[in-house]
Amino acid sequence: MQSTHSVSTQDVSSEGVAADELRQFIERVERLEEEKAAISGDIKEVFAEMKGRGFDVKAVRTILRLRKKDHAERQEEEAILELYQQALGMVV
Repeated sequence: MQSTHSVSTQDVSSEGVAADELRQFIERVERLEEEKAAISGDIKEVFAEMKGRGFDVKAVRTILRLRKKDHAERQEEEAILELYQQALGMVV
């Protein structure tokens, strides 16, 4: 059975509004992606500066990761790490 649905003027105009809205969303995302790339570049520069001043960048990244967690989550992670190290005979 073939559909006899025809596109009305109202459908076309509502599609036009949706297309405009979609274009606006896409352009917003594109601008945010550009900002994200710029910020990412800035962060890389800060890490390069830290490294140049003798800081251990890997340790700094670990500290940044830990600071994102709440105290209880950090304590739990540290307790599990200590338990695993003891199980493997590593000095804690």
